[in-house]
Amino acid sequence: MSNEKEKTRNPLADLIDDTTYVKLQEFGLFNEKAVRDYKIRKMYRELRASMNAGDAIDAIRERYPYLQFDTVRKIVYAVPK
Repeated sequence: MSNEKEKTRNPLADLIDDTTYVKLQEFGLFNEKAVRDYKIRKMYRELRASMNAGDAIDAIRERYPYLQFDTVRKIVYAVPK
């Protein structure tokens, strides 16, 4: 149940409303990697308010253990297109 709830939770709530997000997701119109990277950049900004950059990246890697430190660093410092 919580996994299903996580799928429908809108990670782009600051950009689009929940109804629009669900509809776009139903049609498969999201690039999942781009959504993940957006969430990582947002998480990084929030973490940096209370810790240094390296610790923030390590905290992100705890949530995304399949990503290397340098990969997370590239994501958070990349300018989104």
